[in-house]
Amino acid sequence: MINKKSIAKKRAVVTAGPTYEPIDAVRFIGNRSSGLMGFALAEVLVKKGFEVNLITGPTHLTVSDNNINRIDVNTADEMLQMCLKHCPKADIIIMSAAVADYTPEEKIEQKLKKGKHPLLLKLKPTVDILKTIASQKTENQIVVGFALETDNELIHAKQKLHAKNLDFIVLNSLKDKGAGFGTLTNKVTLIDKNENSIEFPLKPKQEIAEDIIQAIVKE
Repeated sequence: MINKKSIAKKRAVVTAGPTYEPIDAVRFIGNRSSGLMGFALAEVLVKKGFEVNLITGPTHLTVSDNNINRIDVNTADEMLQMCLKHCPKADIIIMSAAVADYTPEEKIEQKLKKGKHPLLLKLKPTVDILKTIASQKTENQIVVGFALETDNELIHAKQKLHAKNLDFIVLNSLKDKGAGFGTLTNKVTLIDKNENSIEFPLKPKQEIAEDIIQAIVKE
């Protein structure tokens, strides 16, 4: 935990939104993440005195505080490069972005014309940004990941927590109405590396962000 008295000039990195993995000049592989949760987390951290780098995939959202340094990216690889650049200097790293697990092996530079036959796309795994950053963390850094699950939620979240060397993981379940992608509200469970957990009921994402940061940054 970080004591409130010591947070002056502390730095944080937050990732948010989806990534878009290009198929051709106009099409991409993406997901429904809006970026709302990550933007809310960045805003709460700034209010607590942190210098915040917000690394975000494509989203219509705007930052409400000019003290947030917004860094726009499109692809998983672009997000990885920005994380590698900014995370080593951060005290808290919160990876809330919904990064694509796969990207096309080859991008077609022009618009692909529709044909009569099925189109087969060959995909390759993207680099696991969360695991990469967490593997490089120092003992004074806190790394927080997110897990969006559809079944055996707690089991899978705890497995991810340990497999990726995280300090905390925030569990979302798609089974919870009003939670997850594209909603103004969320319902989450915060789990620490000792598997202690706190459940936050359904409420606006800004309030959930405050709950998460409150639990990580000791008042």
